[in-house]
Amino acid sequence: MAAQLSDTQLQALVKAAVTPVMQQQNIPGLAVAITVDGQPHYFNYGVADQSSGQTVSENTLFEVGSVSKTYTATLGGYAQASGKLDFSAKAGTVWPELRGSAFDNISVLQLGTYSAGGLPLQFPDAADSSDKMLGYFQQWKPTYPAGSHRQYSNPSIGLFGYLAAKSLGQPFDQAMTETLLPKFGLKHTFLSVPASEEKLYAQGYDKNNQAVRVSPGALDAEAYGVKTSAADLLKFVNANLNSAPLEAPLQKAIALTHTGYYSVGDMTQGLGWERYSYPISLERLLAGNSTAMVMEAHKVKWLNPPQPASTDMLLNKTGSTGGFGAYVAFVPAKKVGIVILANKNYPNAERVKIAHGILAELTK
Repeated sequence: MAAQLSDTQLQALVKAAVTPVMQQQNIPGLAVAITVDGQPHYFNYGVADQSSGQTVSENTLFEVGSVSKTYTATLGGYAQASGKLDFSAKAGTVWPELRGSAFDNISVLQLGTYSAGGLPLQFPDAADSSDKMLGYFQQWKPTYPAGSHRQYSNPSIGLFGYLAAKSLGQPFDQAMTETLLPKFGLKHTFLSVPASEEKLYAQGYDKNNQAVRVSPGALDAEAYGVKTSAADLLKFVNANLNSAPLEAPLQKAIALTHTGYYSVGDMTQGLGWERYSYPISLERLLAGNSTAMVMEAHKVKWLNPPQPASTDMLLNKTGSTGGFGAYVAFVPAKKVGIVILANKNYPNAERVKIAHGILAELTK
C-alpha cells in the first residue's frame, strides 16, 4: 500500500520537486495530480495564459501529446475485446485500400507497438494531411522485417487507431468522443476543444516563450491530439489502477494495454503504456524515456505468449507538443499514480525525475 502522507507533507513534497524545475525551464504553468488509494490530490502552479494571468487549476485543459496514444490503445483494446478487431489481422485486410502494399505483411498489433518495420517518428511534410496519408502508406517500404525492431512512430500507432475505429464502424473522432471517453466518465477530455470550454484551454509556449498550440496533421487525433485536464487524466489513471467498476470489454481493453508484448532493455512495451519492474532506479527509468528510445530503432525480444500485467510494475507515458509537456506514471501494487501537465515542452528527463522522486516517497 501507499505511504500515508498528510496533505501538508504531500504539498511540501510536490512543491520541492516542481518549483526548481519550473524556474530552470521557464515553465509558465504546471498542474500535478496524484492518486493515493483512489483519492485525488491536486497541486497547481503558475499561469495557464501569460497574457491574461489566468491561473492553473485541476480543470485547466492541456495538450498531452503522445499520452494520447494510451487512449488510442484503449480504443483498440476495446475493439478487440468487443470482437470487432483482431490484433493478429494484417492491416491490409482491415483497410482494403492498403492491399498490395507492405501492410499485407504487417499486423494490427505491430502497428500498435511501433514494430511495423521502421515507420518514421512523423509523417514527411508532403504526406502530413488526411488526404495524403493513404498514398504515403501505399508506397512506403519497410527498413526492417515486420516485428523485428521498435521504431517509435506517430504514423504507426496512428494507423492502429484509425483501423480500430474503422473496425467499430465509426470515424476515429466519433469512436473516441462518443464511444470510449463517456464510458470512463471523462467529460473534460477532447480531441477538439469546444467553444464552451475554450476559456479553460491553456496557452502553450515554445522554447522562445512564443505562444503556440498544436497544428493539424495526418492521424493527429490518434497519435497526439488529446486535450484534457489534470483531474480528468487522473480519473483515467484511476480506471487503469482499478478497472473493476467498468463494463467487461473495457476491463479487457485496459488489460490489453497493460500486457507486455516485447522488451527493449528494461522497458517492456505495452499498448500505449510502457512498463517497468518496480521499484526501478531513476537511471533506468530515464533510459527508457530517453531521446535514443524515441529516435532510434531497437531490436526487440517478443514475449511469447504476451506477458499479462503484474502488480509489481510501473506503467508510464510521456507526451509533448510544440508548447506543452506531459507525463503520467502509476504503480498498481501501491495504488498510486501521478499526472504532470505543463504549458511548455520541457525535457522528458525533468518530468521523469519529478515523478520518480514523488512516487518513491509514496511507495516507501
